[in-house]
Amino acid sequence: MVAIDTSRSPAPHIAGRFISSLFEMANAISTWRNAKITRDVLSKLSNRELDDIGLTRADIDAIAYRIGR
Repeated sequence: MVAIDTSRSPAPHIAGRFISSLFEMANAISTWRNAKITRDVLSKLSNRELDDIGLTRADIDAIAYRIGR
């Protein structure tokens, strides 16, 4: 005689991993977007304005990366 256990399904575990992946993707997109917005805003400033806040053009990418995270 063969007994099959149908009381548990792997679907909830798979669904949870899928939803977790979606949240990770959304977080990555949000991080990228925040960094892009920061980079765009800082790039529009003049060298004088950047100097007033203690930055140079070379600092923009590093600052945008930190803000995006």
